[in-house]
This record gives sequence, structure tokens and C-alpha cells, in this order.
Amino acid sequence: MKVLVTGGLGYIGSHTVVKLVEAGHEPVILDDLSNSTIQTLYNLEKITGKKLQFIQADMKRDLIPLHDIEAVIHFAAYKSVGESVKEPTKYYVNNILSLIRLIKAMEKNNVKKLIFSSSCTVYGQPDKYPVTEKTPLKEPESPYGKTKRLCEDVITDVSNRTDLNAVLLRYFNPIGNHESGLIYDNPKGKPENLLPYIVKVINKELPHLNVFGGDYNTHDGTAIRDYINVEDLAEAHIKALDIKDKFEIFNLGSGDGYSVLDIIKTYKELGINVPYQIVDRRPGDIEAIYSDNSKAEKVLKFKTTKTLKDSIKSTLNIKS
Repeated sequence: MKVLVTGGLGYIGSHTVVKLVEAGHEPVILDDLSNSTIQTLYNLEKITGKKLQFIQADMKRDLIPLHDIEAVIHFAAYKSVGESVKEPTKYYVNNILSLIRLIKAMEKNNVKKLIFSSSCTVYGQPDKYPVTEKTPLKEPESPYGKTKRLCEDVITDVSNRTDLNAVLLRYFNPIGNHESGLIYDNPKGKPENLLPYIVKVINKELPHLNVFGGDYNTHDGTAIRDYINVEDLAEAHIKALDIKDKFEIFNLGSGDGYSVLDIIKTYKELGINVPYQIVDRRPGDIEAIYSDNSKAEKVLKFKTTKTLKDSIKSTLNIKS
């Protein structure tokens, strides 16, 4: 397939581009470089050994190129929970408008396959774990989560009334780096996600890790998340291209919950000390969540292959 990958120079998008090439597909990368760099494109070409097609465009206003495109994997969105609390308008405008313009362009160009990058934030703070695709969706705790929920609603309504074939992938917490060390989670500015934050602490770019909240109702008082290796996650998108059903939703996680202090202890087991201090809870964060992956295993034929320790080891292998 010739596949448009929006946000294709971002963290998950770049890893998915590699998997697309390995699977024999032809990715067309679209990115506005607002939270990525052109160096990622060059690194992708080193990894794949191919010249890749790249288009720099802002999906909120620029033409979305869909000529000869057979499917779209839509990653392009702002993704920081904390920033979304501070700047909600920025998130509603970008994340929702980009999707609506994409769907309109797909309808105009008769592109019928959409794989959407959603999030476990649509579940809000669940009453029990693990969460399945049938777990009731509670109010998301952040504007970021609300935009993902609204985007899911838009796609669901369009799919119900048109011939759009849509797969919604609800990610839990992607971590890890490509085995080459050339592509990794490298956001501009201070990281919001845990592992990129830890890497900057390890590299002495930041003095210590702020652990947001030490009084949650968990085994050690810190928040619990489900961490999935990014290469496993990218592979799930390749499998999603083969889904023939008109509309599907899948959880993508490891199925296990780990606290922030569990992650710090894992680094310590690998001989890396991560200095930290516990600070106030961060607005928009939930206490705990982890996934039930049984539907993805049964229908998508997807199962994670890398352990938490594998993922953490990979964050120590970064090349510029």
C-alpha cells in the first residue's frame, strides 16, 4: 500500500514508518516539524536504506496530499496532557480541526482506510482494571484526552454514515527507542513523558526527576501506567492495515501496570541511579490504568514481544 503517515517524523510515527518499509509498503510522510526535526527524516533513511517522500505541511491550513494514497495513519496531534491543561484552545483547534480536514480530503479523494492514533485517556479514571474496549468511557481528566474522545466520536459518526473503514488504536504509554538508537522520544522543550524526562536527568541536562504525586492509592503512592514498547506498538499499525471490518477499536498496551517508582527501580537494577523528588500531583493525571489486550491478540493478531526492561535498556542507546 501507499500510506500517508501524518506526524510521521514524531516518536511513534517514525517507528511506524520503519515498520511500513520493512513490510513492503510505501510511506508518504507528512509533518509540520512543530515537535520534530528534519534530522529524523535523514535517520529514517539511514535505517531503511531508502529515499523517503516527505511533505512539510500544517494540516490545519495546507493542502493534504492524497493522490494515489490507499490508506492514512493519522498521528499528527499535540499530545502533552500537562500542556493541554494550560492551553486547551491550542489542543482543541489543532487536534480536532486537523482530523476534520483530513476526513474531508479523504472523502474528496476516495481514500477509505483510516488508522487513528487514539489514547487510553478516553477512559478517564476507570473504576476497575484492566480496562477492555467495552469499559465505560468516563470524562477524560485533560483537554488532550477530551480531544481524543471527540476525534473518536467524529470518526465513529463518519464511519457509520459513509464507506470509511476506520481502526481506532487506544495507546497506553509508549516507551523505548529503535534498536539503531537513531529514532527515539525526543520532544522539543522539557519532556512531559516519564522516560524522556529520566534520560535528560541521566544525561545531566536536568538536575532531577519530578515525580508528580506520592499520595495516590497505589502500592507505593505514585501513579501507575501501562508501558508498551514503541516498536511493538508500531507493528500493531501494520497489522491494522489488514483489518477488513468496517470499524474496530483496539487497546494497545502490555497488560501490566507499573508505578513511577517501579520504573526508577528498574533503572537502578541496570546500574543507573535516577535522582528524584516527589512534588504535587499534576493537573490532568489519573491515578492508575492498565489494559486488557485480549481483543488485540484475538482479532488483530497482535502481542507484545519486548519486556519493560528491554524498553528501558533501549533508552540508554541514543545516537545523534
